[in-house]
Amino acid sequence: MIRVLVADDHPVVRIGLREILARQRDIAVLGEAGTGAEVCKLVAQKTWDVVVLDVTLPDRSGLDVLKEIKRERPKLPILILSAYPEEEYAVRALRAGAAGYVTKKASPEELVRAVRRLAQGLRYMSPAAAEELIGALGNGLDQAPHERLSDREYQVLCLLGSGKSVGQIAQELERSVKTISTYRARILEKMEMQSNAQLVHYVLQRRLAEPV
Repeated sequence: MIRVLVADDHPVVRIGLREILARQRDIAVLGEAGTGAEVCKLVAQKTWDVVVLDVTLPDRSGLDVLKEIKRERPKLPILILSAYPEEEYAVRALRAGAAGYVTKKASPEELVRAVRRLAQGLRYMSPAAAEELIGALGNGLDQAPHERLSDREYQVLCLLGSGKSVGQIAQELERSVKTISTYRARILEKMEMQSNAQLVHYVLQRRLAEPV
């Protein structure tokens, strides 16, 4: 039996994931978490075969949680679940130690397939994500501007690029407007840009996020 921990800040999403996985005779969802702190606590308390981890959690970035889990349980396979386009965010997740990446647009069959592959000690990524990863590794020092950003800065960039305001992002990430404004300033500096309009154009041009 594959013991799965599901982590997502939306209860309705956790219910959906649990129901999809529970239909399989070889998979059992034995735990759920809604925050990064809960994920780390459950990982430390019990033995898991796969963790399905949302990339956006209210208290911490999913990628930060991923890195902490890998420090404590380096062999534990983690499947990142995200609403972000896999062609870009998958590269960051895999570099951070994830064993697989699935978007929330994936079919139930794809989610099950990914969980089973990870439980077997294999990796899972779509052909599009694999192609992007190969391209990123091949570029070497030829780094795109957004690759200079931290994981949290990149997340804010994608949200700005989708058309959300600083206030909306602050509410979604449960951070202060001042904190998000600081991230925005760092993003502009690192990417050598001067305005939100330039950031939005860049994000849409590279298809890093979808407009809301």
